[in-house]
Amino acid sequence: MVKIYSISVVLAPPSESCTVLATASDLSQYSFYQKGSVAEFMSFFSRTVVDRTPQGQRQSVQENNYTAHAYNRGGAEQLAAVIITDKDYPVRPAFSLLTKVLDEFIAKIPQSSFLNPSSISFPEIQIYVSKYQDPAQADTIMRVQQELDETKIVLHKTIESVLERGEKLENLVDRSNALSAQSKMFYKTAKKQNDCCVVM
Repeated sequence: MVKIYSISVVLAPPSESCTVLATASDLSQYSFYQKGSVAEFMSFFSRTVVDRTPQGQRQSVQENNYTAHAYNRGGAEQLAAVIITDKDYPVRPAFSLLTKVLDEFIAKIPQSSFLNPSSISFPEIQIYVSKYQDPAQADTIMRVQQELDETKIVLHKTIESVLERGEKLENLVDRSNALSAQSKMFYKTAKKQNDCCVVM
C-alpha cells in the first residue's frame, strides 16, 4: 500500500542552508518509541534533498524504502516543497501535490513571515498528508484513468452477460427447433394413425 510519511514547505535560498517553514507527517505506523527518531530522519532527509535540488528543478531521491520527491520552485519566494513517501507512491501525483501545497502556501502565508518560521500557521498541510494517501486524489489524470478502468470493467461485465444471454437464447432456439421437429414427427405419425382408422 502506498503511503505519504511527510510533507514540508521549505525556504531554500540559493547558497544558504534551508529552513523548514511548515511540515506535517503521518507516523502512525511507528511505535511511540520510534516516532521521535523517524521524525528526525524525515526532517534531515527533507532538508538534505532540498539543499541539493537546484532552483526550478524537481527530483526524486530514494533511501531504503523511502522516496523524497522535491520541487524547488525558486523565484521571488525561494520556496521548495518535499514529500517523503514509500517507494511505491507514483511520481506524477507526488509532484502534482507539491505544486498544490506550494500554491496554497504562497496564497495564504505572507512572504514577510518567512523570516520567523515559528509564527507561521499552515494547518492545511496536515490535511494534504491525510487526504492524499490515495494518489488518485492528488492527480486528476490518474483519477480519470481509474474511472475509465472502472467503466471498462462494467462494460466487460455487460458484454459478458449479453453473450451469456445470447448463448442461452441460442440454446432455446436449438431446443425449439428440436421441439418443432418432434412436433412435426408427432403430427405425421398421428395423421397416419388417423388415416388407417376411419370413425363413422
